[in-house]
Amino acid sequence: MTLLEWFYFGLIIQLIHGLGTWKLYQRAGQKAWMAFVPVYNALVLFKIINRPWYWIFFIFLPVVNCVMFPVIWVETARSFGKNSTKDTVLAVVTLGFYSYYLNYIADVNHVKDRAPEPESAFGQFVNSILFAIVVASTVHIYFMRPFIIPTSSLEKSLLVGDFLLVSKMHYGARVPMTTLSLPMVHDSIPFTKKKSYLFNDRKEEHTTSWFNKFQLPYLRLPGWDTVERNEIVVFNQPADTLLDMNDFTPNRNYYKPIDKKTNLVKRCVGLPGDSLEVRNGFVFINGKQNVLPDRAKLQFQHTGLLKPGKKFSRKLDQRLKTYYDITDGIGMNTPMSFVVGAATEENAKKFATHPSVQSIEKYSIPKTTVDPDTFPHDAAYPWNTSHFGPIYIPKQGATIEINTQNLPLYKRAISEYEGNSIYAKGNQVYINGKVSSSYTFKQNYYWMMGDNRDRSADARRWGFVPENHIVGKPVFIWMSWDSNGSGWNKIRWDRVFTTVHGEGTRRSYLIPFIVLLLINYGYGKWRKRRQNSV
Repeated sequence: MTLLEWFYFGLIIQLIHGLGTWKLYQRAGQKAWMAFVPVYNALVLFKIINRPWYWIFFIFLPVVNCVMFPVIWVETARSFGKNSTKDTVLAVVTLGFYSYYLNYIADVNHVKDRAPEPESAFGQFVNSILFAIVVASTVHIYFMRPFIIPTSSLEKSLLVGDFLLVSKMHYGARVPMTTLSLPMVHDSIPFTKKKSYLFNDRKEEHTTSWFNKFQLPYLRLPGWDTVERNEIVVFNQPADTLLDMNDFTPNRNYYKPIDKKTNLVKRCVGLPGDSLEVRNGFVFINGKQNVLPDRAKLQFQHTGLLKPGKKFSRKLDQRLKTYYDITDGIGMNTPMSFVVGAATEENAKKFATHPSVQSIEKYSIPKTTVDPDTFPHDAAYPWNTSHFGPIYIPKQGATIEINTQNLPLYKRAISEYEGNSIYAKGNQVYINGKVSSSYTFKQNYYWMMGDNRDRSADARRWGFVPENHIVGKPVFIWMSWDSNGSGWNKIRWDRVFTTVHGEGTRRSYLIPFIVLLLINYGYGKWRKRRQNSV
């Protein structure tokens, strides 16, 4: 729905609420008209049910309000003496319309100064769980959310097993677009392949399903930062058509809402308005080679030869990988040749000094090799992941010439990301049924790539990342788990409580954090003892 449609929908909800509660407002000593005034009616209702005024923020937060509304329905019934399990179930399964029975039929009186906590232990437990879900969901959606690094595409900067805290506030929190969804989960319910949200996943029925109408348009709260070049960014994969975020077998008939697409983390090497080119695996922006921060270490696949009579054993492979800091391991092509999954230039030179190695060199896909899996997946652009572009990255408000030659580059952005119909007929391009020779972009786009250049599924595969797909900025590594470690060394202690961005050697803030916790714990104990002694 559009914002105007949501406005009308909100007015209808207010009318339904007013008609179903105005007598209850009167019985609680309030005016009947108060039940019909948007926002004010909520403040009065919270006074009636003896709940804090700040609950009003929760009922206007998409997804979070899916938990809050049932709580309010139940609390309203209890505030008028309906405390039984039957009343609670009826309040929830009728989607709040139980209030109509209380308002027009039941003989109920308002229970003044009702205790804020349920009388039963079970009721207290449920209340605590629900409130914890509400608070955690609010933090998760609008402030900060956890994220784990699953692949080696940003190895050296971010390692497989790093647990991140991703700030939603830096770029401004994106308001959830999918309002009918479970809180605290992404695109599927844990341990199942069931969607965590209501949405018609078939494109041909995309606009006809009633629950698709409850999608919010793209909105972003104000932030204090913008995406800068070479920053690491979390975003939704634009071309995601996967049935499940853990199943990477594409299904072209499956479509997801933007905020339910798979979360990825890459480095933003191209900004809106840039002209980007990849030469031999290195990124060039507007003709100049991109210079990465000192913590970023580019890695490439290498190939090499063993000296006659030499070989690597399986146990030695793991030791070599660790000692020479090689990512994705070492594999044998033939008994005498090997492949290094990914290594920096420095580590490759170091590995070349091994007594069994005769030679080693960086592997690069020849410029003449065409990779059909490379964006824009068109024969007119014979590119590969090592040699790519140049390509212009669209900027909001920028107007470009559009023709049949560059249509493959921008067709997806203009159609799927910006909601237009676009196609070529003969030598002409039609946008929304009209012949067009130019197009003005509605939003900014970014180019995201991994530092592990030969082992990263990134923008070279699926193209531009629209601004409305940006999730947030990773700011902190709170835990780092090495699955290849043993015992105490399974935790990478030098990475725990370190910052993601920044220059120079990482510094762990774990000890200062523990000291602050102990001080806070001691102060709490001292304060409680002092209060008890008074």
